Amino acid sequence: MAPPASETAAVVDGGDGQQQRQAGGFGQTITGIIRIAVFCYFASKFFSPKQKPSDPSKPSHLMSNLFQRGEPMDMWFYLSEHEKFNDFGNEGALIWHETNIPYAVWKPESTRTLSMTYYPSEALKNNGSLYAHVFFARSGYPIDPNDPEYQPLNCFGRTHPVATYLPKRKADKKKSLLGNPKDSDESNVEVEEVDGKDSDLKDEGPVEWVSYWKPNVTINLVDDFTRYPQHGVPPNIDPYLLVEPSTVNYYPTVFFNEFWLLRDKLILINETVSELPLNLEVSPISMTKWQLFQQIDQSFQIHRSYGSMLDGESDELKRVFLEGNPYLLGVTMFVSMLHSVFDFLAFKNDIQFWNKNKSMEGLSAKSVVLNFICQFIIFLYLLDNDTSWMILASSGVGVCIEFWKIGKAMRIEVDRSGMIPRLRFHDRESYASNKTKEYDDIAIKFLSYVLLLLVVGFSIYSLAYERHKSWYSWILSSLTSCVYMFGFIMMCPQLFINYKLKSVAHLPWRQMTYKFLNTIIDDLFAFVIKMPMLHRLSVFRDDVIFLIYLYQRWVYPVDKTRVNEFGFGGEDESVDTKKISDQEDDKKTN
Repeated sequence: MAPPASETAAVVDGGDGQQQRQAGGFGQTITGIIRIAVFCYFASKFFSPKQKPSDPSKPSHLMSNLFQRGEPMDMWFYLSEHEKFNDFGNEGALIWHETNIPYAVWKPESTRTLSMTYYPSEALKNNGSLYAHVFFARSGYPIDPNDPEYQPLNCFGRTHPVATYLPKRKADKKKSLLGNPKDSDESNVEVEEVDGKDSDLKDEGPVEWVSYWKPNVTINLVDDFTRYPQHGVPPNIDPYLLVEPSTVNYYPTVFFNEFWLLRDKLILINETVSELPLNLEVSPISMTKWQLFQQIDQSFQIHRSYGSMLDGESDELKRVFLEGNPYLLGVTMFVSMLHSVFDFLAFKNDIQFWNKNKSMEGLSAKSVVLNFICQFIIFLYLLDNDTSWMILASSGVGVCIEFWKIGKAMRIEVDRSGMIPRLRFHDRESYASNKTKEYDDIAIKFLSYVLLLLVVGFSIYSLAYERHKSWYSWILSSLTSCVYMFGFIMMCPQLFINYKLKSVAHLPWRQMTYKFLNTIIDDLFAFVIKMPMLHRLSVFRDDVIFLIYLYQRWVYPVDKTRVNEFGFGGEDESVDTKKISDQEDDKKTN
């Protein structure tokens, strides 16, 4: 049975935490170094601190740390519902007390841990506040100002909220379009807001805030003995520096480290909660690591404000480093840079291929149209879900490029005969005058049957078992899901044309090579990123298509009699060189 609300009870697990810290050994040290080194890649270099300009009218004074390295300190940890704390005689508020903690000494005795169970009061259950008040003092000195032996130079403290507030989602606008009462009840459930913002649900009225419990409180004493100018403290350190006014020196910096505290670890506080876990730790932290954590958090905030990072992505990135193998993460970071390079090269060669292409012989024109339709569906889906403007811009550029490809694969004319001008698409002569169009029609005919069955089947399943905001959202989400799941089928018509023509000389192999390398890199990410097993297996479906392409390239020898992507071939080796150059010039000018 839980104790009364006026009393604070704790069940202490003992000192096992310190033994677990020591058991990590060299492996945990290497893991931590690798994680921090990889995070340096994400840390922005544009936020380096700049010192304030010194005022020549004021005398220069260098502030130093009031405490010495290795000096033993005592610690008191209080929990109170008031932000200001002076009830030092209340034994019920004192949760944790440690003695003889060496300051800025990297030894096992510098790290202390405690695991306990906290019983919340009725006020805390009803959106109340709770603060952690941490005080340090030189060993043997009191922290109570009413004590006769109290000396302000020997003690200092900090306050930190243990219960935080986040906006709560209101009723979910998604509903069962078929009127399923079970799904309608689920739509009224109030869900936790992930990152303080709500992109899908924008309800009118005031925002309701609820309290969440922080199960981990990590107190770091910064190893900092820098002599700062009195009027030249770096702006990223100044808010944390506690200066003693009589000596104009500073106390040791206390940093409440929440860098690895993910949002899904927070516990919702309500009337049904009877006990809450609380894991406490006090340990030193280097100046470099402290500044790195600050810069990374600041970089995340700036990316979110610019729309280049969605809410919750920072937690997912941290989760990768927490749960992933550090050596595999190091390889992944290196390979991800290669992914960006290959992606750029594939885009560059794709544009060059279609820009210089003079003939559609052997190429599937209808696949180009299908790719444009798929890109346009994805763009509408992102627009309906209020995606960040950077992702929308990237998808919009992709739609424009796919439409430009249609203009290279087909002839587009503007029909102004009616009241509203319309676009008319005609096959190019190089495409319609040979077997390419016939084979492409056959492939698209059978492919349309398969796609129609898949789209209809998935749409019915989505309508019956999933919730949507509207019928328009249901159509978009169903089509987008089919594009994501069955998009690889769009490459099948080209495989069929290659098979019937017994040739692959007309394909843009340079661009396809870069895409294939990117597909292999995506396979590597599938083992690193946390995802369902079926989705992980679906990553390898593109590999099957590309392997078939490679098999066709090996089986079908290069046919020099076929017109290549530049509109000419090498069938007659006796052809005059001047004649070839004249043909190239004519094709470039036409």
